[in-house]
Amino acid sequence: MNFYSPELEQYCIDHSTKPGAVAKELENHTRSEVHGAQMLIGEMEGSILKLLIKMTKAKKIVEFGTFTGYSALVMAEALPDDGKIFTVDINAETTKLARSYWEKAGVSHKIEQILRPGLEALNELNDEYDLIFIDADKRSYPQYLLWATKHLKEGGIIVSDNTLWKGKVILPAEDTQTPFIQEHNTLAKSLEGFTKVLLPVRDGMYLIYRG
Repeated sequence: MNFYSPELEQYCIDHSTKPGAVAKELENHTRSEVHGAQMLIGEMEGSILKLLIKMTKAKKIVEFGTFTGYSALVMAEALPDDGKIFTVDINAETTKLARSYWEKAGVSHKIEQILRPGLEALNELNDEYDLIFIDADKRSYPQYLLWATKHLKEGGIIVSDNTLWKGKVILPAEDTQTPFIQEHNTLAKSLEGFTKVLLPVRDGMYLIYRG
């Protein structure tokens, strides 16, 4: 859901640092050829993620929800050569597509794919991370956030996508996923020792900074 016109969003994109040419190619391919293309974060969010990585000097990232690999590719573009993204998903077909574009963009050495359910993957992600991007199964959002608060470095940032959920978060829940987004947002609001902002960018980006 966009909270502003497509024309205004495009104006913002045109005045921002854009993802690279291979990322654009992957975006176009996903939108035209892949079922569920609405899950793609798009250029505006991609630019925000790149800016956050540069600002925080992030080197180690966890991403929940790979899809076709666009967000991982965009983040890898912003990482130094020794940076690493651990990206978690369960779909072997879309992650295979993702890998082909990461290789084409020359960033595959910065990305490690974990092909298993997100909550299972938590057991092997035991380090501290500079940035944690939550964009997977919505029912697990509260658990991802709790895990993230325990594994985020000082000065690091959590980014949770889809946190306005097409505006449903301010309405009585009428589906099975909205309550979990609402729970995530309530939990994020209550966190102590973090600076937070919930942005009405696309379908909502919750930025949660430790510090």
